[in-house]
Amino acid sequence: MSRQRHVYKLPKADQTAQERFSHHLTAKSIKPKMESLLSLSFDYLSSYDGVKIRKGLRQLEGLLAQICLSRTPTDRRSSVISGGASKQTTKELSSLKDDPAFREFFKLQEGFEWNVAIRLIACLERLLSKASNGQNDLLIVSTLELLQGTLLIHPPSRSLFAREIYMNLLLDLLDPTCCPAIQSSTLLALVTTLLATPANTRAFETLDGLLTVTSLFKSRGTSREVKMKVVEFLYFYLMPETPVSNGAGGGLHRSPSKRKGSGEREGRQAGTKTTEEKQGLLGRHLSNVEDLVEDLRESAPFGACLV
Repeated sequence: MSRQRHVYKLPKADQTAQERFSHHLTAKSIKPKMESLLSLSFDYLSSYDGVKIRKGLRQLEGLLAQICLSRTPTDRRSSVISGGASKQTTKELSSLKDDPAFREFFKLQEGFEWNVAIRLIACLERLLSKASNGQNDLLIVSTLELLQGTLLIHPPSRSLFAREIYMNLLLDLLDPTCCPAIQSSTLLALVTTLLATPANTRAFETLDGLLTVTSLFKSRGTSREVKMKVVEFLYFYLMPETPVSNGAGGGLHRSPSKRKGSGEREGRQAGTKTTEEKQGLLGRHLSNVEDLVEDLRESAPFGACLV
């Protein structure tokens, strides 16, 4: 699925903390500086005040942008000083392993105290408990977008969604009463939670996620844009499952066990399902699944092929 790449920039009021962090990226104090910034962001996210929540989200967005959008500590400092006016390029995830700020961020995410995904999930729960209005909906969308980015940068955090309570939270956001922007953002976040994580896909299936998604597609009240997102999601769902290591680079993840036996046995041990198996499950809720699979074979929208 293609989506527009967003470049996040902190508002002027939030740039002071970001500049302090950027200035010390290569110093020995990188860990306490990052912990301080995360702590401040988490305090804002734990509030019921929309203004504070927005500020916490923007601070986290700024931190991730500092890690992902600049190539060197010098670039990071200059981009902040210039207010983001200089041209920035994104890094491949595999290249981030050599970045000291990314390595420290990745290590901090391994523990409960500093895990960003957990805080964003809790923030979503609080936002869902509030009355629906335009400002609250925007906060939900922003939280979902940030959650998606966090799960891409730190794949091990995806394992949180193997728990039914967290997977159910995303499915609740696909309710017909939610606005189209929330539904679209949820579908994108859902793709990220399932990416190379078969256990999450099994949780999604167990909780009738396919029924939820296909019901949204069939509903007359669902916008055309959301229906297109559903089709894209179903294409992704039907892809063969291949679990990958959770780390972004050497030394950042647990060593995988050595593979033994045939590919089929490996897949079974990892709890994966084939396209044919998932086609059967989806066929219980949708009548034209064969057409989707055939189109997937011919167009290979995700750069992979089905045998």
